[in-house]
Amino acid sequence: MENSLLSIKNLHKEFDRNTILKGINLKLNKGEVIVIIGPSGCGKSTLLRCLNGLEDIQGGEIYLGGKLLQKNAKDISSMRQKIGMVFQSYDLFPHKTVLENILLAPVKVQKRKRAEVEAEAMELLERVGLADRKNDYPRQLSGGQKQRIAIVRALIMHPEVLLLDEITAALDPEMVHEVLQVVLDLAKSGSTMLIVTHEMAFAKAIADRVLFFEHGEIVEESHAPKAFFERPQTERARQFLKSFEY
Repeated sequence: MENSLLSIKNLHKEFDRNTILKGINLKLNKGEVIVIIGPSGCGKSTLLRCLNGLEDIQGGEIYLGGKLLQKNAKDISSMRQKIGMVFQSYDLFPHKTVLENILLAPVKVQKRKRAEVEAEAMELLERVGLADRKNDYPRQLSGGQKQRIAIVRALIMHPEVLLLDEITAALDPEMVHEVLQVVLDLAKSGSTMLIVTHEMAFAKAIADRVLFFEHGEIVEESHAPKAFFERPQTERARQFLKSFEY
């Protein structure tokens, strides 16, 4: 097919006869970081949920590594392992420790050996500065720490693509930096990511490409993020960016 790792063709999504995504076409290359910005309700998060199999689509095709992703349960399960997702709400199991939260999916779903997964989990926890919290429960962690654990939990599944959906939206301002630094480090290490964010300075720093969404469509696309944030080409993007300081 093509060299793109993830390819979206004419994707349509509807809720109760309301069209949320209007024929999205997008290609994401291996090692590329695409950042999606735009006003609330424009379809950004819905796109990520469609790619992860959390939402049905009403039209279009999604390819991963040149393979068409089908809608059957087996294929969706495989899709969620290959296309990892981190949400703004953390979604950690409160009755399990940090380490137990991380080990659950690779051991139960991927049937990997616990000792091997635990060793990798500790390496990842060390990487995000939380190795000493492995036996803590989510209630003992700050929001920023929970979000870093959620990122580790996604990474340990070895996803080919990582989707990040407003991962700092629920955090206090002082906790935002520690999470964004982890994502910046992932980008530097070559991770392939599709990121929805309202943090414009972060978007400018991390993006290889920027997409501006409105009303379920890509209104503007830029392969030069710095130029986009300084001189957006569309009037709507210019209006939107005036609301932010970055």
